[in-house]
Amino acid sequence: MKKIIVPIDFSEHSEYALETAAVFAKKYNAEILALHMLELSNAVLTSTGDSQQMETVFYLRLAKQKFKDFLDKDYLKGIKVTPIVKHFKVFSEISEVGKEHNVDLIIMGSQGTSGLKEVFIGSNTEKVVRHSEIPVLVIKHSPILTNFDHIVFACDFSEESINPYLKASKMCEGLDATMHLVYVNLPDNRFRSSTEIEKRVATFLKTADGNIDKMKNVAYVNDYTIEKGILNYANVIGADLIAVATHGRTGLAHFFEGSVSEDIANHSTLPVMTFKI
Repeated sequence: MKKIIVPIDFSEHSEYALETAAVFAKKYNAEILALHMLELSNAVLTSTGDSQQMETVFYLRLAKQKFKDFLDKDYLKGIKVTPIVKHFKVFSEISEVGKEHNVDLIIMGSQGTSGLKEVFIGSNTEKVVRHSEIPVLVIKHSPILTNFDHIVFACDFSEESINPYLKASKMCEGLDATMHLVYVNLPDNRFRSSTEIEKRVATFLKTADGNIDKMKNVAYVNDYTIEKGILNYANVIGADLIAVATHGRTGLAHFFEGSVSEDIANHSTLPVMTFKI
């Protein structure tokens, strides 16, 4: 991990993300790209009049000064931090900025959402999780712990989950953390017997990295929803972080089928990292 991008809107939640990024940066000797999106209107950006141009320059200078003050933190000392100001960018385009700079991880602060607000509006974090090809770490609170010792990776152990699993495994190794794999068994048409699940897990691990011994780190949880099963298991073992794979659904499919990764990112009090399938 060489580069971490942190979107900054000067809120306390973006500071939580920045402080968490500092933890990762020190572990990996990585650079932090602090991104602020200056949402100037098209009228201001494309205007040719002197007054509008002066207004644009004023807002740019104001944002850059505020940005400089925001990044003046003790926990960032010794870390390479590169400030980036983009004009009129929406949150779903953060991943494009990440690709442009060859970023390995996006860390975002989030308040989470619920009810109708979640369905009809969605959160900025949710939009990034849905669109990003880059792993996204969602932070809800000030990072009390400076280490991520126990990480839960929720998986259905399908072939398409192999790549996210390998990325999560590599991340755990870099953080010197223990990975706890969990499979949630549901009381519906997706229900599987213990024998079926163990066979599925064994095939998955053999294909992914050939390490069948990791089966001892796999927990099988029965619950009414995948989200509840993952969150309850993470709470029982005292996990520091939850990692999940995401399909990145968009449009009506997202609203009617839902997305486990986005629901967990919205509702979990623990940090949640998503890996795009």
